[in-house]
This record gives sequence, C-alpha cells and structure tokens, in this order.
Amino acid sequence: MWNSVQLKIALFITAICLMTGAIICSAAISWRDFRTLRKQLTTIELESFRIADDLQQTVLMLNNYLLKYEINHDPKVWEQYEKESKRLDAWIDEQVAKVDTVPEKEALQKVNVTYDAFLEAARGLKNPPAGQTVRVLADFERESQLLLNTGFKLAEAHRLSLDQFLEKTQRTLTLLSFILLSALFLLIACVTALAFIIFKHLIAPLQTKLVQSHAIIERQEKLASLGLLASGVAHEIRNPLTAIKAKLFAWQRRLPPHSAEQSDARFINEEISRLERIVRDFLLFARPSDPVKIPVPPASLLGELQNLFRDQLEKKRISIKVVTADDLTSLVLADPQQMKQVLINLIQNAAESIESNGQIVLRFKTEPKATASAPHGNVIIEVEDTGKGIPPEIEKRLFDPFFTTKEAGTGLGLSIAMRIIQSHGGQLQYRTQVNAGTTFGIILPRITHVDEPAEELHLNY
Repeated sequence: MWNSVQLKIALFITAICLMTGAIICSAAISWRDFRTLRKQLTTIELESFRIADDLQQTVLMLNNYLLKYEINHDPKVWEQYEKESKRLDAWIDEQVAKVDTVPEKEALQKVNVTYDAFLEAARGLKNPPAGQTVRVLADFERESQLLLNTGFKLAEAHRLSLDQFLEKTQRTLTLLSFILLSALFLLIACVTALAFIIFKHLIAPLQTKLVQSHAIIERQEKLASLGLLASGVAHEIRNPLTAIKAKLFAWQRRLPPHSAEQSDARFINEEISRLERIVRDFLLFARPSDPVKIPVPPASLLGELQNLFRDQLEKKRISIKVVTADDLTSLVLADPQQMKQVLINLIQNAAESIESNGQIVLRFKTEPKATASAPHGNVIIEVEDTGKGIPPEIEKRLFDPFFTTKEAGTGLGLSIAMRIIQSHGGQLQYRTQVNAGTTFGIILPRITHVDEPAEELHLNY
C-alpha cells in the first residue's frame, strides 16, 4: 500500500514538473516570437522608407522625361512619361486603399492631391501658351518640389504608424509575459498547497493508521499467545488453590475461636482469595469474553452505581453524585455487566486517588454530532474526581498491562477496561491535572430506538 502511495506521489510530482516545464517553454516561445516580430517590424519600417524613396525616384524620373521633351519635343519621350505617370498614379491609388492607419492614409491622400496638381502642371508643358513657357516651367517646378516633399511626409507617416503599432505590441507582449509568469507562480503555489493538503489529509493519516494497525496486530498476536498460556496456568493454579482452600476451611472449623491460629488461618484465606483474583484478572485480560449487548440507559446505570458506593465512600468522607443530561431517553448498546465492571474499576481508582475528603461525580451527557461510526451521535459517561491527579511519568504507562503503583494491585484494571470499551466500539479517554483531579470518559455510540424495552439492571458485585 505504501509503495502505491509513493508511486502516486512520484506521478504527481512528475505531472507538476511537466506543467511547469510547459509554462516555461511557452514563455520562452512567446519571447522568441516577440523578438521575431520586432525584427519584422524593423524590416517593414525600412520598407516604408524604400517606398518613399521609390516615389521620389519615380518623380525625378518623370521630371527628367519632361525636361527631355521640353528640349526636343520627341513624342516617344512623352509616351514614356505618360506610361510612368499612369503607373505611379495607379500605385498611389493602390496604397490609399491598402493602408488602415490615419497618419498614412492622410499622407497618401495628400500625395494623391499633390500628384494630380503635378500632372496638371506637366500637361501645361506639352502645349504651353505663347509667351508663358517660363511661368509654366516655374509652376511645374513648384508642384514637383511639393510632390517630393509629400514623399518625405509619407515616409514619416509610415514610421509614426509603425512606432505606434510597435509600442502597442510591446505593451501587449509585456502584459502577456506578466500574466504567463504570474500564472506560473500561481500554479506552483496551488500545486504546493494541494500537495500539502493531500499529504496532510490522506498520506499522513494513512501512515499513522498503518503504524497503529501494525501495533494492534502485534498486540493481538501477543495476547493470543498469552491467552493460550493463561488457560493452562489458570487451570494448573486454580486446582491446587481450590484444594488448599478446602483443607483450610476444614482446619479452621477445628481451631479455637479468637486464637492466634484462627488469625493465621484468616490471613492465609485472604491471600488465597487474592491469588484467585489475580488469576481471574489475568485470565480475563488474556481471553476476554465477548460482550452480550442490550440497550442500556446510562442514567439508570449511574444511579445504581451511586447507591452501591455511597455508604462505602461516606466512611472516607467522599461524596458521590450523579449529573445526567436533559435527554434521559438516550441509550447505548452494551453489555451491562461489563460496563459496570469498567465503571466500578474507575470509581475505585478515583476513591484511592482521593483517599479522604473529596468528591466523585458520575456524569452522563450526549454529543449530537454524527460520525461514520456513530450516526446518531455519542453518549459520554464520565467519572470525575478531586484526587491527586496522574503524574506525567505514570501517564506514559497508564494502560500498560501489569503496571501498577499499588502494593496489592495487578496492573490489569485499566487494561481490561480499555479492551472492554474497545470491544463495544467505543473509546476510553482521560484528562488529568496534578493536585487537581482526573476525569475518565467512556465514549459510546448512541442509539435512538430499540425493538424491545431495555432490561432492568442489577448489580452482581
């Protein structure tokens, strides 16, 4: 399973790297295209100057044809002039229709108007009025110079339009680069956050659960082996204890009352009973019986336990009270005898922690928040005391089997309680503060209705 998770992580990281590489390549390609476009625009700009130069060269050529015609009046020269002038006129009309920027269109329209005036002045040279040749030549020279000047203005208009286009393109590409880089950083940030969320909410819990499951399996294997050992040990120990106890009972009947021998016999009997309790707890821990679950009202259970312990605790000046929730109809599905065993153990521990002059509170409350294991919420049963609390060094080993701070304890009480609660699908938790007290909480799934009424509870202790 972990190898599969690692594979998915590797694939995920590979996909991130590929996406990042794609964005970087896109940015590089965009920058390359931008440089190419800039070169093309520079070429076009040079072409605009070439067009202006061609216009000027053509005008000068027409001037040359007209001067030749003025000198020798050769009809062939005039035909060449007519041919070139028509070609230039067609070119100007073509450029006016082609351009789409205001400066260039205005410049070409001015060229067109000026060229019409130039042609008009040129036609005057073919058949000038008598005595007006000098004036006609002066008019032609003036129109020719104006046409050449408009050619320079056309080149300037071309350059201005190209500069505006280049500036707009530069802004667009700069914005595109900014958006592309921002998207790259945003993608990296989002992917990083997504990877963190996946690790935190999917991978880390699975890893923790795997470690816990492995520990549980090891513990169950040890307990299974311990159960087999416990059966044999309990059988071998119980038989001699039973025989010793029977002989002791027969011997006690022959001893004089209130004698030293009778006192020794009582001591031996108490120690035999303690050995029997140790064997019983050991067997119960190693091979616990399956719970026989029935609907149990927690309020009734706590009330009976209060009545059981009240007189015993009053001798130590320890009060015991019950605090119940408003919803007294809440039930839990549990084995009543096993639940009593857990609560009796917790109450006895609380009383030993207090020693004298204190209070034990048995509290029952509901937690309506639904979960997958508890669709109707949970019931929380708490045993709270005002005792000495649990020191940190003891907390670490609180639920370890056979760990105890009591001289006559077996160290199995809380371990057995934990296993019983877990077999009911619940949890056993606690909170403590040194010299302020401890609260143990039993969390069990809540049930809302049953097919038959809950059985009356009776203590068998």
